[in-house]
Amino acid sequence: MDWINKTCYALCAAALLLLCACSVSYKFNGASIDYTKTKTIQIADFPIRSSYVWGPMAPLFNNQLKDQFANHTRLIQVKRNGDLKIEGEITQYQQRNKSVSAEGYSAQTELSMTVNVRFTNNSNHNEDFERQFTATSSYETTQSLNAVQEELVTQMTKDICDQIFNATVANW
Repeated sequence: MDWINKTCYALCAAALLLLCACSVSYKFNGASIDYTKTKTIQIADFPIRSSYVWGPMAPLFNNQLKDQFANHTRLIQVKRNGDLKIEGEITQYQQRNKSVSAEGYSAQTELSMTVNVRFTNNSNHNEDFERQFTATSSYETTQSLNAVQEELVTQMTKDICDQIFNATVANW
């Protein structure tokens, strides 16, 4: 009986060592790019075409979009003739009342941003598209827009850049 216990302990120890020695490494960045066919990306600066404008919005958006692809893919960013091409414009930036207080005044305001994107995949034109991406963020009306605008636009920009990334190279 003693040898059965020793054998059982030995098998358990061996199994534990085997499980510890073997590990699965999986890096998830969302991109599904065939780097043998696609090596470069061309990302144009997106101008603001909205009637309501916040000055720093375009540079903030353009930098975030380029950083998204630089940080999550091995694609080389080029000025022209990219295997992938992303261009477009910021078409809408607006605020509207989201909720009303018991007194009948606006309690929350919703800020929204819409970007029109034209995507071209020069390796596979079946994946080309033109689409709009929108993000919203709310703030209490007791705060001024100037006080929260940078934080909210940064959040919306990140959200839209994630949407664009997923639509263009994540194939979701």
